[in-house]
Amino acid sequence: MKTLIKQAFVVNESNISIKDLLISNQRIEKIADSITLNKDERHIEIDATGLYLFPGMIDDQVHFRDPGLTHKATIYSESRAAVAGGITSFMDMPNTIPNTLTLELLEEKYKLASTTSLANYSFFMGINKNNLEEALKVDNEQVCGITDDGLYFDAEDGILANYPEFLEKLFAESNTLIALHSEDDSIIKKNTNHYKSLYQDEIPFRFHAEIRSNEACVTATKRVIEIANKHSNRLHFFHISTLDEANLFDNKLPLREKRITAEACVHHLWFNEKDYDRLGANIKWNPSIKSKEDQEGLIKALIDNRIDIIATDHAPHTIAEKSVNYFHAHSGGPLVQHALPALFELYHLGKISLEKIAEKTAHHVAEIYRIKDRGYIREGYFADLVLVNLNQPWEITKSSLLYKCNWSPFENERFRSKINKTFVNGELVYDEGVLKNASNGMRLTFEKER
Repeated sequence: MKTLIKQAFVVNESNISIKDLLISNQRIEKIADSITLNKDERHIEIDATGLYLFPGMIDDQVHFRDPGLTHKATIYSESRAAVAGGITSFMDMPNTIPNTLTLELLEEKYKLASTTSLANYSFFMGINKNNLEEALKVDNEQVCGITDDGLYFDAEDGILANYPEFLEKLFAESNTLIALHSEDDSIIKKNTNHYKSLYQDEIPFRFHAEIRSNEACVTATKRVIEIANKHSNRLHFFHISTLDEANLFDNKLPLREKRITAEACVHHLWFNEKDYDRLGANIKWNPSIKSKEDQEGLIKALIDNRIDIIATDHAPHTIAEKSVNYFHAHSGGPLVQHALPALFELYHLGKISLEKIAEKTAHHVAEIYRIKDRGYIREGYFADLVLVNLNQPWEITKSSLLYKCNWSPFENERFRSKINKTFVNGELVYDEGVLKNASNGMRLTFEKER
């Protein structure tokens, strides 16, 4: 059955205009000032007067914990939270149990998602010291990329950014997108030892920004950029957290011509180091949330295209895993249900435009990963869409949470904008607070050349 969305403010490709939009066979069939269907043509009509229609957010960095860590989250639970938050596609990290370090394990995750995910999906191939040859076998058209995020390079120590000789080999041999977490381990260890000498095991959480410091991030990011530039490889930096790092990236080249791209995450745009005293472990992320200057600088870097996209780094842990001291509190937190509403709140505060939100959460993600037929509101593209009421205030309560971990750093916040409806592949999966009995999402596909 067709769906006709009437008179929405369509936010797409640097423009906002009132349009009708017709969905048929999973895709956008027609966009026009006015669309009228024959009375005998079966369809659902949605009056979207006053609502804003966005391309669904494509989140390129989530940890949905499935398989092996399902006490924290599952693909099923977190994909439900994602579509309720207007995220229609996600890319999941390899630090599940077992780590996704073989093509066989990678395909097992795809099979799992095919029967449990409400959103569209892709999975990164993990890489460490021992599986370079296997990782480089990934099919560019079927897999979003390879990454070390959440993994250890060697046994229980380190990330790839700290192993320049291995990076040289990786960049020389790879023809796919490589996405990296960038912090310097030696600096973090030095800072950790300093604060442990002062506080033993009871380091106040506010020092997380000093332990995983600006210096640790900038040092590693400079190192990785220098190596990548030798090979002109396709490199993407996850969760850039400092203004100094943002200033390392190019904003002159068109996005399609960039060989090095970068993202900022919602928590680094929303919180700063002053929030540690209030929220403690609940905003302990790696890289750390840092200064107000960094927070504001990242937003400016998004606007001027030094930073290319926005992601969540959704990484849920149980309340018990967060309710312990600094050394035992796990890093990460749940975000997919509230990422877009938080960005719309930044819009209300005058910090980012609606057009820029669409660009950084959908258009540019599709371009960076070369995703086929998604990320834009275009005729012929998959109908991954989000209707938003920009003027429907609501409070985030525990009872409203869909995360399996059942907590959020946004609890008790009031947002002025609310997700009204979410469509995945043309199917209404979330409707004014109600998750629908919908079909499962689809595996994302990509262009061969990265």
